[in-house]
Amino acid sequence: MYIKNKIEEVLPGIIKELFGKEIKSSTVLVQKTRREFEGDFTVVVFPFTKLLNKPPEVIGNQIGEALVKKLDEVDSFNVIKGFLNLTLKVEYWLNFFADHHSDVYFGYSEPLSEKPIVVEFSSPNTNKPLHLGHIRNNLLGDSISRILDANGYGVHRVNLVNDRGIHICKSMLAWLKWGDGATPETTGIKGDRLVGDYYVLFEKEYRRQVSELIEAGKTQEQAEADAKIMIEVRNMLKKWEGGDPEIIKIWRMMNNWVYNGFDITYNKLGISFDKTYYESETYLHGKKIVEEGLDKGVFFRKPDGSIWVDLSKEGLDDKLLLRSDGTSVYITQDLGTAQLRYDDFDPSQMIYVVGNEQNYHFDVLKKVLKKLAKPYCDALYHLSYGMVELPEGKMKSREGTIVDADDLMDLMEKTAEKITAELGKTEGMTENQKLVLYNKVGLGALKYFILKVDPKKNMVFNPNESIDFNGHTAPFILYTYARIHSVLRKAPKEKLLPQKNTIKASKIAVKEKELIKLLHDYPLMVKEAANEQNPSVIANYAYDLAKEFNQFYHEYSILNENDSEIIEFRIRLASFTGIVIRSALDLLGIDVVERM
Repeated sequence: MYIKNKIEEVLPGIIKELFGKEIKSSTVLVQKTRREFEGDFTVVVFPFTKLLNKPPEVIGNQIGEALVKKLDEVDSFNVIKGFLNLTLKVEYWLNFFADHHSDVYFGYSEPLSEKPIVVEFSSPNTNKPLHLGHIRNNLLGDSISRILDANGYGVHRVNLVNDRGIHICKSMLAWLKWGDGATPETTGIKGDRLVGDYYVLFEKEYRRQVSELIEAGKTQEQAEADAKIMIEVRNMLKKWEGGDPEIIKIWRMMNNWVYNGFDITYNKLGISFDKTYYESETYLHGKKIVEEGLDKGVFFRKPDGSIWVDLSKEGLDDKLLLRSDGTSVYITQDLGTAQLRYDDFDPSQMIYVVGNEQNYHFDVLKKVLKKLAKPYCDALYHLSYGMVELPEGKMKSREGTIVDADDLMDLMEKTAEKITAELGKTEGMTENQKLVLYNKVGLGALKYFILKVDPKKNMVFNPNESIDFNGHTAPFILYTYARIHSVLRKAPKEKLLPQKNTIKASKIAVKEKELIKLLHDYPLMVKEAANEQNPSVIANYAYDLAKEFNQFYHEYSILNENDSEIIEFRIRLASFTGIVIRSALDLLGIDVVERM
C-alpha cells in the first residue's frame, strides 16, 4: 500500500484510541510536505480541533508519537501550528527504489474488470479543415484516453463526424456555383482545405447579400432569412434529407475529399480512433427516439408540426427537438449517437470532449435522456475545455482566419529546426536523424504547451514560446531525457541490468532522496490525472521531474564518482528517471528523443 494511503487508513483508529472520538475519513488530509519545512508527508490537524476540543499542537504531537510507534516507515515528526510533518526512514525510500527502478510499467494499473469508458473527441465538421481549436480537442481526447488506459480502464476512442446539416450544404452550394468542377487532384489543394475554401466563399457572398437587403430597408433578422443564397442552401438541405440522388452524389464526393484530408492530419498528430460515427446516420436514430418520446407523452408537438420537450421542471424552458419541416437539430442526432454508443459498448461512462461553449447543450441533452428514462443518462460526462487562441486573437472560420492544423504543425517543425540548429543540438546527426528530431521536438512542443494548461482554462498558444529549451516546455523535458540517455550510453553495461539496489542509507544525498521522492509520486499523479480527467497533472509533473533531475545532475557526478557503489546507484537512478519521463510523455502522446 502506498504510504500516504497507509497513513490515511490508520489515522481514524489512532484518534479513536487516543481521544475516544470517531472521525470521518473525509476529514483526514495527508499531503506532501512543503519544501520549506522538514518532512515528507504532512497531516493537516485543523479539521480535528473542534471535535477533540484541544489545541492543534497538542493533537499533532500526540498523533505524531502514535504514528512513529505504529508505522515502521515513520522515523520522526515535527509540529508547526496545525500541521504534523512526518519524516520517513531513508530505508523506506531505498526499498521503494530497489523494488521499482527497472519497472517500465511503473505507475500503470492492472486492467480493471469494470465496464469500458467511451471517449469522444475530435468531432470535426466536413466543411473545413482541422484547426488549432481541433488540435486542443484531439490532444485532450487522446491524452485522457491514454491516462484512463494507464489506470486499467478499457477505453474506446470514438469520433463523431458532423457530415450533415446546413453548414455542409453551404460548401456544396458554393462549389456548384463557383467550383467549375474543381477537385483536390486538379487544384493540388488538400481536400479538407478545398472544401473549407468554398465555405468561406459562401459566407462572403451571404454577407454581401445581407448588407444589400439591409440597405434596401430590411431588418438584420429579415435580411439574414431572406438572402437568396440562404434560401437556396435551405432548399438544398431539404433535398439532402429527402434523399435527392444528385445532391447525395455531390455530398459523398466532397465528404470523401475531406476525409482523405482529415486522415493526413490525424496521422501527423498521431491520433487514431476505434470507431467513427457519422451524424448523417445517427440523426436518423435520433428521429426515432424523438418519435418514441412523442408517443409516450414525454415530448409534445406544436401547431406548426415541430416537436419540443418541456424542461421547465428542470429549471430550463422548452427545447426544440425536430423542426416543423421534419429536419433535425443538433440534439436530435446526439440522442441517436448516445443510444448507439450504449448499444455498441454498454459503457460505464461516455465522455464528450467538447468546448465550453456547448455546456448548455450537454446539460439539455442529459436532462432529455433522463426524461426518457434512458439507463445511460447519468453516464454522460462533458469534459468541457476552454478556447485556444493565438497571440493575434480569436480565429473565425467564416472569415477564413482559421489557423490550419497542418500549417501549424509545419510551422512547429520549422521553428524546431531553426532553434535546435542555432543551439547546436544536431551536431553529428545525419539528415534523416535531423528530420526525425525536428518532427519530434516541434510536435512535442505543440502538444506539451497545450496539455500543460488545465483544460477548463482558456489559453493562448505561442509557437515561439513553446520551443524554449530552458522553459516550461517539451524541448526542456526532451533534452533532459536525451541527457539521461547520453549518461546511460557511457555507463558500464553491467550496471544497467535490473537487480536490487544495495546502497547504504548513510550514503544517499539530499538531491538523490528528493528525486526518489518525486519518482515515488508518479502512480499518484497518474491516478489524479484520471480522476480529474486533466492531462496537465501529468504534464506539470514531467516538468518538475526533469527540473529535479537537472539539479541533481549539476550538483553530483554520476560516472566520475570515486565510490563504485554510488556510481551504480546513480546510474540506476538516472535510468529510473528516464523510464518515468518517457512514460509521462507517452501519456501526453509525445515521443522521446534519445539524442540531442
